[in-house]
Amino acid sequence: MTIVCVRFQLPPTDEAALSGLLGLLEEFTPVVEALPPDAALADLRGAERYFGRSAVELAAVIRVRALALYGVDCAIGAGPGPMLARVALGSARPGLTCEVPGDPDGIAEFLADRPVTALPGVGTATARTLGEYGLDTLGLVAAAPLSTLQRLIGARAARELHEKANGVDRGRVVPNAVSRSLATERPFTRDELSPDRHRRALLSAAEELGARLRALDKVCGTLTLTARYADRTATTRTRTLKEPTAHSAALTRTAYDMYESLGLQRARVRALTLRAESLGPAEQAAYQLTFDPVDQKARRIEEVADRVRAKFGPGAVRPGALAA
Repeated sequence: MTIVCVRFQLPPTDEAALSGLLGLLEEFTPVVEALPPDAALADLRGAERYFGRSAVELAAVIRVRALALYGVDCAIGAGPGPMLARVALGSARPGLTCEVPGDPDGIAEFLADRPVTALPGVGTATARTLGEYGLDTLGLVAAAPLSTLQRLIGARAARELHEKANGVDRGRVVPNAVSRSLATERPFTRDELSPDRHRRALLSAAEELGARLRALDKVCGTLTLTARYADRTATTRTRTLKEPTAHSAALTRTAYDMYESLGLQRARVRALTLRAESLGPAEQAAYQLTFDPVDQKARRIEEVADRVRAKFGPGAVRPGALAA
C-alpha cells in the first residue's frame, strides 16, 4: 500500500478544521491532494521508507492524531494507486481502514463483486446503460470484450472503464491547496424520500449561498452538490457555471440540474450540501448582458431583498416555496 484516501467526519462548512487536517497529513508527506468538501489523497511512499511502517499502519496514526487534535474521526481507504484507494474508501467506515491487496490477483478479487458505480467518475447514466446488458459489477465489466464496451458507452470511456475494472490505476496524487469556497448543509430530521423536500432544501441552500456571496462581493465559478444517504455513503456532482455568478436563481437552476443527474429513486437522503467554489471578486467577473426583462427584474428584486435582509435579518425575505 502506498496511497491512502481519507474522509474526515467533519461538518462540511468547517473550513478551518479541514485546512488543519490537511496540514496533519502534510506532516507525513508533502504529496497531499485535497478532495473537497471533506476528503484528501496522500502518497505515503516516502513516509513508508522514512518511518519504517506500512501505509495502513501510518493510517492508524493519522486517525489517532485527528481524534486527539481535532476531535474528528475518519474513514480511510488504502491501495496501490489513487483510484484503488478511493474505491477502498467506499467500503471503509469511521475507525476502520479498508485496504486493497497489492498483487494483481488480490486487486481483481477485491473489485470483482463491486458495482460499477464504485469507480470514481462512473455516474448513474453509464451504470444504467451497462446494467441493461447485465454488466452491473466490475468483474463482469473486466471480463467483457473491449469492443462491446465501446459500442455501449463510446471508445474513450470504454477504454478507461475497462482498464480501471481490471485494476489498472494510472492516476497520481497531485498536490494542491484547499480551494477557497463557501458551503451550506441542509440536514433532514429523518431520512428523507420526498423529491419535493429535496428540491426545497436545495432552493434554501442556493438562496443562502447567493446571499453570502453577494455580501462578500464574490462570485463562484463552480458549484458542487453532495448527497449523503442513510447508509453513510455519499454522491457528489460538480458543475462549472456558464459564467461566474452570485445570482441565486442561476445557482438554484444548476443545483436542480445536478440533483436530477443523480437519478435518485426512493433514496433515503440524510443531508444535502451545496458548495460554491472557484471564488473570485465580483467586480472582475464578466456578465453577459441580455434583453430579458424577467432576468433584469429578478436581479433588481434580489438587490432589494439583500438590503431588507441586512436590516431585518436573513429570514425577512424568502422565496414563496419556502414560506411553509
